[in-house]
Amino acid sequence: MQDETTVQAVQEGEVVTRLPEEPVQEVASAQAELEQVKGERDQLLDRLARLQAEFDNARKREAKERQDVRDYTVSSTVEPFLGVMDNFQLALKSDGSAEQLRTGVELILKQMEDALRALNVVPVESAGAQFDPRVHEALGSVETKEFPDHQVLEEIRRGYKVRDKLLRPALVRIASNPSVVSD
Repeated sequence: MQDETTVQAVQEGEVVTRLPEEPVQEVASAQAELEQVKGERDQLLDRLARLQAEFDNARKREAKERQDVRDYTVSSTVEPFLGVMDNFQLALKSDGSAEQLRTGVELILKQMEDALRALNVVPVESAGAQFDPRVHEALGSVETKEFPDHQVLEEIRRGYKVRDKLLRPALVRIASNPSVVSD
């Protein structure tokens, strides 16, 4: 009986191994799909690595370009003032009279103003103008009946603008006219 059971089991085993042809095909299909997904993953990882490298290169290139723009801006801004410095050094070395030195300094000042004007830096209107807190800073007032109230009498330090943007306010003394009644 044991032989019959063994044969029967073997026969059943043979039947069992022959029946599941579908699962074998499913496993082979799943393995092929897995290999395809692994290939896609490897391609995506490679693409990610390339994109990260491109991003790093773009970031470094942008930082270098920004530094180059700064350097260019500084050099083009400083260049007009180098001549002014040269003239100051020549003035210090000169043995001329006080009047000649004064004339030389006035020429240097004009050269400096021209350099600033080329950079669109203009002085703030002060002396004789009406006090404007947006562009003037009052350091004091002088009581007077000769000038209207809040008129700028004296410019202590010149103020400057770049186009319409204030770089620094002008320091001024203004008139205080007690005969003018405030509302």
